[in-house]
Amino acid sequence: MGYVLGVDFGTSGVRAILVDEAKTPVWQIRVPLEQQTPAAWWMGLSTVLDQISEDWREGLRAIALNGTSGTVLLCDDRGQPISDTLLYNDSRANSVSPEVKQRVPPHHPAASSTSSFSKLIWFRQQSSLPPNTYFLHQADWLSFRLHGKLGISDYHNSLKLGYDPQSLRYPDWIPQDTPRLPEVVAPGTAIGTVTPDISQRFHLPRHCRVHAGTTDSIAAFLASGAHQPGDAVTSLGSTLVLKLLSCQRVDDGRYGVYSHRLGNLWLTGGASNTGGAVLQRFFSEAELQELSDRLPRGPSSLEYYPLLQPGERFPINDPNYPPQLDPKPDNSLEFLHGLLDSMARIEAEGYERLQNLGATELQRVYTAGGGAKNFAWMRLREVRLGVPVTRSLETEAAYGTALLALRSSLNSP
Repeated sequence: MGYVLGVDFGTSGVRAILVDEAKTPVWQIRVPLEQQTPAAWWMGLSTVLDQISEDWREGLRAIALNGTSGTVLLCDDRGQPISDTLLYNDSRANSVSPEVKQRVPPHHPAASSTSSFSKLIWFRQQSSLPPNTYFLHQADWLSFRLHGKLGISDYHNSLKLGYDPQSLRYPDWIPQDTPRLPEVVAPGTAIGTVTPDISQRFHLPRHCRVHAGTTDSIAAFLASGAHQPGDAVTSLGSTLVLKLLSCQRVDDGRYGVYSHRLGNLWLTGGASNTGGAVLQRFFSEAELQELSDRLPRGPSSLEYYPLLQPGERFPINDPNYPPQLDPKPDNSLEFLHGLLDSMARIEAEGYERLQNLGATELQRVYTAGGGAKNFAWMRLREVRLGVPVTRSLETEAAYGTALLALRSSLNSP
């Protein structure tokens, strides 16, 4: 029996899942992260590897990792970090927005002030960089620590660096002198086996392969069970995030819509500012549970646009779009029904927007995030969406990352 390890580096901790050849999780662990530094990442990964039992360790065939999108650092030619780590939400690159706007095509995902590309330009403006300085994403650096081949990334992490996953190259507007940009391969590609030092340190088989990783959000999609064109995943967290698997690539910066490549398909999506954070303003967890059990099955007569503050990005793009939360009935059940049904309406409008932009027609929706526990809400959403709605098969991004490596590793000699 062979096993594959998927590791998810999130904002508060490291989650790892070991799966067998039948895609069944056999072991998992969570390790908290006290800091977001390379040293803390490595300590977290080391703890994961140390905790795998000897029996599973002997059958470990492959490892793949995901990281937070846009978390980057600079390394020297030995892979030693030589810069601050700029996290996915680091805003220091706001200062280089004029140069970014000059270089990046309008509405490109790399134009964001928190994109990998903006951080690349920020690093270049700080000081003269030594030759053979490498620019790496979080998952790139952690994978390097295992396989020893410096400067390799995947086209999910590199999308917001500007890499074109359709032509499979960096466009001409990206400076490629210093720092050195990573070579980009398809997510899940076998890069190499673990180094002799890693094999000895963690008692791993020398034939254990390290595969190119992905981002945390893509890994969560892969974990859901969605795999056919028209399959989608809605993440019902503090905000509402939609991802639809499409035969066509869809990009439209006006609505924050862009596409990741998944083999020969495209994962297109957008994110609304509505979501669970609005519900938490008005209801406790206990109230949500008790009231949801009594929700009517049909649509509400109330039509809201639930936002915490003005501004919407998708499916409407209006930075001043006002919250609409009136009239508020005295009956709490009626109010919650109106909120949940309005969010379901916005979700349906979001998928309609993606389809109007050219994405494949919606066929089925998997549900992730805290809202996936609310079956009454899923019934409301099914009415609005007009397609089957179900919970994701697995919710852990580490599981989706393991599947990336599983697809090829267990068929390898």
